[in-house]
Amino acid sequence: MLPTLNLTGDIILAERISHRFGKVGPGDIVLVRSPENPRKIVTKRLMGTEGDSVTFVVDPRKSERCETVVVPKGHIWIQGDHMYNSRDSRDFGPVPYGLLHAKAFWRVWPLKDFGPLGQGEP
Repeated sequence: MLPTLNLTGDIILAERISHRFGKVGPGDIVLVRSPENPRKIVTKRLMGTEGDSVTFVVDPRKSERCETVVVPKGHIWIQGDHMYNSRDSRDFGPVPYGLLHAKAFWRVWPLKDFGPLGQGEP
């Protein structure tokens, strides 16, 4: 999630209520159980929910070719902020909504960055 979250160990607060009531949307930072390794929780930016059209660069390291997908019912589309080094929906496709674990809303550490995690950053 560079540059939004640091490699040195940002501490964030996340809540597990909003997503149960459909109160998450594009731009939110979410914690999702990895579809590739169910033992891991990954932090990604929510780019689309069911019915949304999402346009993305297929392989940013090799070309600028874009594709547009419509997120299927019961799924979300997630992407990391560091498009050149992120395993996300561009690699494994839409993620079942049931794997959505929490919504991040506040950075606690480091103190210089203390405050809300804004929607739609970077």
